[in-house]
Amino acid sequence: MGISNIYKVVKVIFTPILSIFFKIEVRGAENIPFSGRFLLCSNHISNVDPILLAMVLKRQIFFMAKEELFRNKILGKIIKVLGAFPVKRGKGDFSALNTAQNILKNGNILGIFIEGTRSTTGELLKPKSGAAILSSETYSKIVPVFIRPVAGNRVKLFRKVIVSFGKTVYPEDLNLKDQRGTSIRAASRFIMSKITELKDKSYSQV
Repeated sequence: MGISNIYKVVKVIFTPILSIFFKIEVRGAENIPFSGRFLLCSNHISNVDPILLAMVLKRQIFFMAKEELFRNKILGKIIKVLGAFPVKRGKGDFSALNTAQNILKNGNILGIFIEGTRSTTGELLKPKSGAAILSSETYSKIVPVFIRPVAGNRVKLFRKVIVSFGKTVYPEDLNLKDQRGTSIRAASRFIMSKITELKDKSYSQV
């Protein structure tokens, strides 16, 4: 059984069960591409964020996961089978970058938490550059996402969570004409501005 088939089996079994514990309201589902490669760029507020996104999307999402999670042999094998791959935070991890590029070039979905770490306050943090670079180098479109727990700043069991998807951002929208730091930072801020728009819209709607 291939990894994708294992993923499908796990998703079919566990999504109904998890739906009991996590009440997800999806907004902007029409913005999710049905096929083709793209980066799913989201804010990051809890350890269950990848699970919430996986529950919503029909296709498999491949996530970068911090290297520490793979040090536990059992947990490491489980999340690897489900499509996660390790990345060393705080340093240039070329192996993880190559893996991410191959995932996109093979027509898959790459999930990236653009802030690089969880926000403990719910406020959006400074964006990292990985998403902009990968979009430019693989000519992949980006779908911005904002995850918002209705009660407080944390995802809680049996409480509603709103997952909002924004309109597609195309590589040319980033205006990334070179790989200079200034251009990359500007492109990263542009992606984050789209997530900010989703945040503002989420809080303005009842």
